[in-house]
Amino acid sequence: MGLPWVRLDTSTFDNPKFLILFGQKRYRTVVVYIAAMAYSGKHGTGGFIQREVLPVIQATKREMEQLVEARLMDMVPGGWLIHDWDEFQMSSAEVEKRRTRAQDAAMARWHPENFKGVAR
Repeated sequence: MGLPWVRLDTSTFDNPKFLILFGQKRYRTVVVYIAAMAYSGKHGTGGFIQREVLPVIQATKREMEQLVEARLMDMVPGGWLIHDWDEFQMSSAEVEKRRTRAQDAAMARWHPENFKGVAR
């Protein structure tokens, strides 16, 4: 299951890694990074971007190399891994667990007569 959203830190664009890319006028590379985040979140890849996905995220191999050079991506067999994905993004399992807890809380609050408190 994919994520309905990904976390983008409010200090993303003043991160030294991004400032270097901006200084080199590599704006498309920054957009590719955000597209990779969105793709990974939507498809639940855990930050992995396989080579075959480049056309989908409108990326070139050179832009991916630039992201590796900036230490925003790591080269792995079959593609790239968004650096520190697991540290900053929720897993699909965590999102599902939160959704289930929220549904149970709503059921208990609004329909207590029907809620049996079944643990899922």
